[in-house]
Amino acid sequence: MKPTLVTGATGFIGWHVARQLLDRRDRVRILARTPAKVQQLEGAEVVCGDLQDAASLRSAVSGCAVVYHVAADYRLWAPHPEELFHSNVDGTRNLIEESRKAGVERFVYTSTVGCIGIPENGVGDENTPVTLEDMTGAYKRSKFLAEQEALKAAHEGFPIVIVNPTAPIGDHDIKPTPTGKIIVDYLKGNMPAYVDTGLNLVDVRDTARGHLLAAEVGRTGERYILGSENLTLAQIFDKLSSMSGIPAPKHQIPWHVAYMAGVVSTSWAKLSGQEPRAPIDAVRMAKKKMFVTPAKAVRELGFAASPVDGALRRAVDWFHANGYC
Repeated sequence: MKPTLVTGATGFIGWHVARQLLDRRDRVRILARTPAKVQQLEGAEVVCGDLQDAASLRSAVSGCAVVYHVAADYRLWAPHPEELFHSNVDGTRNLIEESRKAGVERFVYTSTVGCIGIPENGVGDENTPVTLEDMTGAYKRSKFLAEQEALKAAHEGFPIVIVNPTAPIGDHDIKPTPTGKIIVDYLKGNMPAYVDTGLNLVDVRDTARGHLLAAEVGRTGERYILGSENLTLAQIFDKLSSMSGIPAPKHQIPWHVAYMAGVVSTSWAKLSGQEPRAPIDAVRMAKKKMFVTPAKAVRELGFAASPVDGALRRAVDWFHANGYC
């Protein structure tokens, strides 16, 4: 059996992709800058490498039949935004090129729902028009450009499939992700108020399963939204309240007030070097509800997402058990 390479297994989605591959007895190879950070993935071969180091990528993809490129620099604020472009755009281009040279038979690229167009007061899908100018902040712009690299490679005949996960939730959100941080802040009582925004939540285990389906039956050059439920932030807090016993915030902040708070918070971060509590890019993103439909993935991949309550419960329990709150 040829090995399958997974990048990003020290992160949230990547860990679950590697876990599901191991559970079905695949031969798994993990690329990590710091191999010691690969936890609870016994049986995987771990190789040291970096998306900026072509030689390490060449070694990592050697002999692999399938590559899952899940790794990304996922930050909504960075003191040096160019780092996101180096990792997300240049790194993706480098891995695609080395995979092509190695004769990889299938490449699944993990993009983001942030690259999906959202119509005004509507629900987005893979065909909603969207441009680079629609991308808010360095993270979304870098992921959009990385997705263009994947589409370009597919157009040139490389067997690459793109998945666009929404906001995954569940256990093993180690960093945590921005969505996980919302849950942690809520559990710590650091959510006195909220803005009128919305997300599509999805169980991270379903997201990982969608990656495997994309490798098996996804069409080359196609994008697939991996999502589940469209929920307002107020609805998410109501669910967390019923699970944790912590009252949901009752006060809604007008967007312009949140925007000013983001400006102040981000300006202070530039001076102090500390991560802002309310990154201005996150506030800008919150102006639009990120509601989408996974209908194409359901139709073409056989993707089936479970209700998100179970994943929210696992997230709450895991964050508590691991000392996050």
